[in-house]
Amino acid sequence: MRTQLTRIGNSQGIRIPKPLIEQCGLGGEIELRATSEGLVIAPFRRPRNGWKEAFASDQTRREGLILKDMPATKFDREEWRW
Repeated sequence: MRTQLTRIGNSQGIRIPKPLIEQCGLGGEIELRATSEGLVIAPFRRPRNGWKEAFASDQTRREGLILKDMPATKFDREEWRW
C-alpha cells in the first residue's frame, strides 16, 4: 500500500486505514522502531506481558527447576549473607 506523508503542525504523519489497524491489532498505544528496512509500527506490549501465565502453565519448569537442588558455589558457601 502506498500513501503520502501529511503535514501535522511542525511534524509529518501518515494515515493508516481502519482495516489495516484492525488487522495489525493496533490500539491506543503503539511502538515505533527504526530498522534498516524502514519504520516498524507495532502494538505496544508491556515488558514481560504474559510471563506469569506462561510460567504457571509450564509444569516441567515448576516441577524440575528448583534452586535448592543445585550444588552450592564458592560464593554461596563463603560470601553470601542473608
